[in-house]
Amino acid sequence: MSVLSGKDIRNLINKKPPLVEAWLNLDEQVQANGFDLTLRDIAELKSPGTIAQANAQRVLPGLTPLAFNADGFIDLAAGIYMVTYNEIVHLPKNIMALGRPRSSLLRCGVNVGTAVWDAGYEGRSQSLLMVQNPKGFRVEQNARITQLVFMELTGESEGYNGFYQRENI
Repeated sequence: MSVLSGKDIRNLINKKPPLVEAWLNLDEQVQANGFDLTLRDIAELKSPGTIAQANAQRVLPGLTPLAFNADGFIDLAAGIYMVTYNEIVHLPKNIMALGRPRSSLLRCGVNVGTAVWDAGYEGRSQSLLMVQNPKGFRVEQNARITQLVFMELTGESEGYNGFYQRENI
């Protein structure tokens, strides 16, 4: 397994389907060892969720979308929020990704909870934004908040075919 470089990422963005599409500023978002995802929407969790042994019993929490101010920012109190990214990811069957918060987010007392982006996944992902700073956090719509690190597998997988395939597109 190897981590893709910024050059590798750019090359795969130029393929069909592109590794990542709907990006806002390629020069800012492609990093030496990853790709920065930007904030499209943010919502509050309004009800409990359920995870059981059978996927048929899965219940996702209800969400209430939050509005950005006229200046494009939103002021968040300490708490947990669901974010949706602008970018759509198309992972080939031999590439997976892990998402990590940008270091500036951590320095603000904010973290991003992510899962594995499985090889073969396509979609506009969501993650958990955890404002742990008791003074809150201010963020602008379209700000870069999460870095995806892409890893080439030792071989091709069967590819993701789960509930979240093609989510939010």
